[in-house]
Formats: sequence, C-alpha cells, structure tokens
Amino acid sequence: MIKTLTNRINQSVFNALYARSLIYNTCWEDPAVDRLALNIGSDDTILVITSAGCNTLDYALAGPRHIHAVDANPRQTALLELKLAGIRRLQFDDFFALFGEGRHPRFDQIYRDTLRQDLSPFAQQFWDGAGPWFSRRNPRNTFYFHSLSGRVATLFRHYVDLQPQLRSAVDELVDAKSLDQQRDIYDSRIAPRMWGPSMNWALSRQITMSMLGVPAPQHEEVRKQHAGGVPGFVRDAIEYVFRCLPLWSNYFWRVYVRGAYTRDCCPEYLKRDNFLALKNGLADRITHHSCTVTELLQSVRPRVSKFVLLDHMDWLGSFQPEALREEWSALLECAAPGARAIFRSAHAQPAYLDTLTVPGAGRNRSLRELLTFHPELATRLTLEDRVHTYAGFHIADVRP
Repeated sequence: MIKTLTNRINQSVFNALYARSLIYNTCWEDPAVDRLALNIGSDDTILVITSAGCNTLDYALAGPRHIHAVDANPRQTALLELKLAGIRRLQFDDFFALFGEGRHPRFDQIYRDTLRQDLSPFAQQFWDGAGPWFSRRNPRNTFYFHSLSGRVATLFRHYVDLQPQLRSAVDELVDAKSLDQQRDIYDSRIAPRMWGPSMNWALSRQITMSMLGVPAPQHEEVRKQHAGGVPGFVRDAIEYVFRCLPLWSNYFWRVYVRGAYTRDCCPEYLKRDNFLALKNGLADRITHHSCTVTELLQSVRPRVSKFVLLDHMDWLGSFQPEALREEWSALLECAAPGARAIFRSAHAQPAYLDTLTVPGAGRNRSLRELLTFHPELATRLTLEDRVHTYAGFHIADVRP
C-alpha cells in the first residue's frame, strides 16, 4: 500500500511538472544512431515524438517525403515552432546565436518583429513569457540552463563549481583531444571527486528524475535492474561516454557543461550548409502537432514508414496500458508495408513487449509477434550512441 501510494505521488508530481513546463531544451537521443537504424529515404513518411525538435530537423536533412512531429506537451511543440520560424526568417548568424550560443542580445527585437508572427497562439503566449531565457547576457545563464532539464544542468554546474579542482578537471576533460587524455583526466581527477554521497542521494530522488523527464516507472525499472541502483546506472553511463567516446564531437554532454554549442560541435541543423538546406525547402516538409500519437494517427491517418517513438512507452505501459494498446492499434493501421519503428527504454527488455497484446487477425497478439526485431544492429549502434543513458534500444519492423 505504501509503495502504491508512493508511486501515485511520484506520478502526480511528474504529471504536474509535465503539464506546466518545457521539459527538454535539447534532444537526448543520438540522431546519428537513429539515421543508421532508420535508413531514411526520399519516399519515407516519418512520425517522431517532438521533444526539443533537434532530431526532427536532423531527420529532415535526410530528405524524407514528410515528417509528422507530435508531442502531447505543447511547450515542446512551441520550441520546434520557434526553431522553424528562425529557419524561415533569420540569417544563419542570428539563428546560431539563438540555438547555438543559447542567447542573443537583440532577442526581444528579433522575436517581436520577425519570429512571433509565425507562431501559433499557444507558442506566442509561451515565448512571450519565456523569451528572457534567450536574452540573458551572462554566458553562464543561457537558454540551455533553462527548462526542467536545464535546471538540473544548473544544479550540476553549481555542484562542480563548489569544488575548484573538479571544475578545473571537467573543463580540461571537454577540451581533451584524445581518448587516452580523457580517460586519464576522468579516472584520476573526476571520478574520485564526483561520485560522493551527495551526488548519489540526488540521483536517487524521483524529483531529480522527473525534472529530467524520467517518470517513476522508468526510475523504478533502472533501480531494479542495476546493482548500484539509479546512481550506479548513471555512473556507468557517464563513465562509458567520458572514457570510451570522443567528447570533442559529443555535443549532447558538452552543452550542459558549457551552456552552449560551438560551430564545430553542435547538432546538424546548426551547421551553416544544413541550415541553408532546411531554409531552402527541407523544413517545409515538417508538420507539427500538439496531441498524443494516437490522436494524430486516428485523425490525420498518415501512411507512416518510419516511427521514432523515443521512450514514452515505459510510462504509458505502466500507468496507461489501455492507452498504449490503443496507440499500437492505430500505429499498425497507419504503418506502411515494411514500416520500421525505433524506441528506447529504461529496461533492456521491457515487459510490455511480452505482456501488451493488440487485437488483429482474429486474436490478440503481443508486440513480439507483431514485430521483427533486429537486436544485433541495435547492440552495435548502442556502442556508438553518444548519449548512452538508455538500457534498451530497439529496432523493429512491422510484420505483414
């Protein structure tokens, strides 16, 4: 009973945060891995959960026929709307100042005179209030230190700043030029100072995970499957990234250390040639929707060949299994022949793959019966994933 009550309280807190806040200011899935998994072609129609919109723009650069970006949180849609307005209306240097450096000294003027007219009424209302996130002149208070995930990054920055030796080591780490140098800095100067009781306590709190967009069911899945609980899982993930993958090209982690991207280390949509390609027509292939995946599929009924479902099935499967069943029924109805779906999970083998059943062909079938999985490809691509914070990455084709 106590556990049930605790779970309900945790979920209520997550729902309250989700309903009132921009959760993600940048996408936390590696689109380079996604593109290899999806093999996007010119005939593809993609459905992607919007998040911060970075990956939607990345997929557009592959030249698909159309992209439907959908998110139940309209604030995430508002962020994609602002990026699309910037692509249409701004020159590259102003656009990069906004979304690369995370601040622009003339944001108020640019927003009022150039961008606002292209936004939906909800997005206008949101950015009317949140615009100061971009207009701060302090480089330590950029857009990427706002939103819920940005606030967690701010807390981490303060934690590091309180330890000058750790701050010096972190700064040197992100500027390292070789993996040997990275490993030496991390092993000798960062790990001994970073993983103390206070860090472990913070990572064990559900409120911390909620601010990062991790609901209680995902938190619980991680806690149960890792011997070190959530702190142990996070430590393993960070150690793999910092010791085994080059940080000089890892814009995911660098932006939360520095608060900004650089021209050489940034998402693809922030590179000049790609920005111009989006401006010259590729961005026009994106349609954004503020609703659930099921609502989009049932109302628009697009013929989708590639689905990017992120990790939302973890919490939907735990708290709203009927909604997840309805979503998969709609997904299968709208899937083009040979459609491929990719999704992530806090668990290497989430239970809903076996327990969730979807009606069809005269009987209920599990997702494992409806999909053909590619575990070898998923395992290989996981090793290349620059984010590396999910226990499970799944690539599956819809069976005929």
